[in-house]
Amino acid sequence: MTYIATFFSHFGAIRFKKHCDELGIEARTMPVPRSLSSSCGICTRFETDDCSKAGPWSDEVEKVVCVTNEGYKVLYQN
Repeated sequence: MTYIATFFSHFGAIRFKKHCDELGIEARTMPVPRSLSSSCGICTRFETDDCSKAGPWSDEVEKVVCVTNEGYKVLYQN
């Protein structure tokens, strides 16, 4: 499944991307989609069968959503 995490700062997004890399989770940073709000404008899109594998969520994470055919489903919001 595809997930998107938004952040309060660019630093948080970069740090989370590195965290995913260390866990072997495919991830990339990108601009936040317009329909999702973000304080810093950058997000990390990641692919995994269970998004909790990328957690626990730090205080730097603003929101985690699952990408579905119908849009975005919010899984976590700080």
